[in-house]
Amino acid sequence: MTAFASFRGSAAPSLRTALRSIGFAGLGLIAVVVSLGDVIARLPPGSDHVGPPLSPPSVLFAFGTDLFGRDMVSETLHALAVSVDMAGMAMLVAIAAGGLAGFVAARLPWGFGLVMRWIVGVLTSLPALFLAILCIGLSARGYAPLYAGLAASPLAFVRAFDRAQELGSSPHAEFARATGVSAMSLLRRDLTYEFRAGFLAVAARALAAVTIILATVSFFGFGSAPPNRDLGLMIAASRETYVDAWWTATFPAIALALLILFARLAAGLEEGERP
Repeated sequence: MTAFASFRGSAAPSLRTALRSIGFAGLGLIAVVVSLGDVIARLPPGSDHVGPPLSPPSVLFAFGTDLFGRDMVSETLHALAVSVDMAGMAMLVAIAAGGLAGFVAARLPWGFGLVMRWIVGVLTSLPALFLAILCIGLSARGYAPLYAGLAASPLAFVRAFDRAQELGSSPHAEFARATGVSAMSLLRRDLTYEFRAGFLAVAARALAAVTIILATVSFFGFGSAPPNRDLGLMIAASRETYVDAWWTATFPAIALALLILFARLAAGLEEGERP
């Protein structure tokens, strides 16, 4: 039993490293596909009546066609690019308003940080998807990436706040303060250390969360709008046809699932900012 536990302890870090490598490789491949999307896709987005409506996958149309005779390969590639662009913007918002803000708040004087931690902690009890839909419904769907990032930020804020307090109470931090190191210098040092050590994992975790949020709000009609369709909107558009034409939903869903899966793997399969 002891030998088995020792094996598990030694194998787990190696397995996590391998999974993270697969995740980053997958995200890199998706980035290449998105950057070459206009070259790979043989038709511009929204090009209808290029083939028979609801034609199944074939040599001419590898992913088939949709109800309007659009090439599903081209449409899926364009939708993937829109999803990645929106998720990238939302990810930056989540990192800034969540991870960075939480880290700084933990060093605020006079208990301001603890008050902010309590307020944001209350927000974590609300589903991020609900917050995103509420904010988008009160403004405009063009702000979907902003609100998706903000909706995913409370849990990231709490995670960063608690981590910053852990670092701030370490023996090294106590010694630095005793030798006259200023609080700002200590904050810069800890921020530099944290971002070097875990920025990619934080970004991947945020990317997975905001991708789920954005795809869901688009599915319900609160996200992207034609002609800039993302994967969530493509899947929603196939609701009337997917029973008889499975390909209209399957290929966009596979692209979306791979994007989320690779992001979760890159984050080390840690619990994400819940949607």
